[in-house]
Amino acid sequence: MYLNYRIIIKILGAVILILGVFMIPSIVASQTYAEQNTLFAFSVSSVFLVVTGAAITLRMRPHSITLRFREGYLTVTLCWLCASALGAAPYLLSGVASSFADAFFESVSGFTTTGCSVFDVENMPNSLVLWKAVSHLLGGMGILVFAISMLPALGIGGQKIFKAEAPGPTVDKVTSRISDSARVLYVTYLVFGAVEFMLLSFSPMGAFDALIHTMGSISTSGLTNHYEGVSYYGSSYVEYVIGMFTVLASINFVLYAHAIQGRWKEFFSNVELQAFLTIIVAASAVVSIALFAHGTYTSIFDAFRIGTFEVIAFATTSGQTIVDFTNWPVLCKSLLLALMFVGGCAASTCGSIKVVRILVMMKLISRGVAKRMHPRSIVAVKLGDKAVSAETVSHITSFILTYMIIFVFSCIVLSLQNLDFVTTVSTSASMLGNIGCNLGTAGAGPSDYSLFSGPLKLYMSLLMIVGRLELFAIIVLLSPRFWNPDR
Repeated sequence: MYLNYRIIIKILGAVILILGVFMIPSIVASQTYAEQNTLFAFSVSSVFLVVTGAAITLRMRPHSITLRFREGYLTVTLCWLCASALGAAPYLLSGVASSFADAFFESVSGFTTTGCSVFDVENMPNSLVLWKAVSHLLGGMGILVFAISMLPALGIGGQKIFKAEAPGPTVDKVTSRISDSARVLYVTYLVFGAVEFMLLSFSPMGAFDALIHTMGSISTSGLTNHYEGVSYYGSSYVEYVIGMFTVLASINFVLYAHAIQGRWKEFFSNVELQAFLTIIVAASAVVSIALFAHGTYTSIFDAFRIGTFEVIAFATTSGQTIVDFTNWPVLCKSLLLALMFVGGCAASTCGSIKVVRILVMMKLISRGVAKRMHPRSIVAVKLGDKAVSAETVSHITSFILTYMIIFVFSCIVLSLQNLDFVTTVSTSASMLGNIGCNLGTAGAGPSDYSLFSGPLKLYMSLLMIVGRLELFAIIVLLSPRFWNPDR
């Protein structure tokens, strides 16, 4: 099978160049905070990546600028693996990571917006914390979606890459050109970040912490530089701001484009958005009532505030924590575990299955019940007033089945660490859904995975990438048909 390797390498060069440029803020932070080890690590890494990326991008001349779907899938996978491997360099060169497995895990956790760590977050250099936050920012909407906005300048179209990388079962173009759509999505993404940063600037946290938590919110990674998480600041205002922007980042970004264009009816009538908000409200009510009824919190206000925040954290796959929920009632932890499999909306920064797929599966079950009672009836699977095609239903069904198979298999693999059942199961769901925290009691905290062995850290890294790329972008490469020249 012929593959246009030159164009793939050219796009890889663009991604490498992006990584090098975005390491510059960490160089500044290293100088500001007098962190000599990280200053060397970031300076060497940035110069090498910028020079290498620019050389590849400028010198590589593809015979054809046509990019087919097979090349799109291969490009997406290679770019994420390449970004994760190169993004691990500062952790290794600075001496913070003692092994490649630790550095690679930390880098993958950043780019996939999973937000977990194998390091002591309290004592991690500020420049490395900033680099992880920047990697969250890049990974939130997809490194390649950012690169797509550069592709026209390289003479390359981005439709195949956009379809292979962009989260969600469908990809709706905001404008007539994919590159313009990518820019619109990123502008919206960055505007949210700017507004949240300004709001957090009025809180007890300093400018650096406000920047870190802003990047952690809009990327739904839940990044924090304190073991206590958001509760470190003892401010309800901080919790409200972070919770609000985490929810906003979990909504389909295409809907914001509709709102900007004045098409508010399409925004508010979106079935997935309505279902997502309903899930958050209903789950928050149940968890809050359960916490108060079981006496976990004696104040109904505290039960509601804490319960709602954690529901948002799990439903949006940000995985932020403000309390130790290991002693919560089983009902609450069961709901949180269920939310780990739902996730936010399609075309958002969230991971996991996504609400729209859950809706289609519920509709499919409902149709199955109707067909049992009326075998000759014709019942369409609909989302709102729109019928979902049989092909789309088939894709969603295969996705969910594959998701659950990988989840169960990962539970078996992670059980080799011989931790407790809850930690093993919730870790598997967390890695695949890019959530970051687990419900177990093992480790220094719910987002600390330092206790896992090196090989399992590498497996969990792969699991995070598979989840971020929504399974099939990588699975398709494992199929013999993909490499068969006659197909």
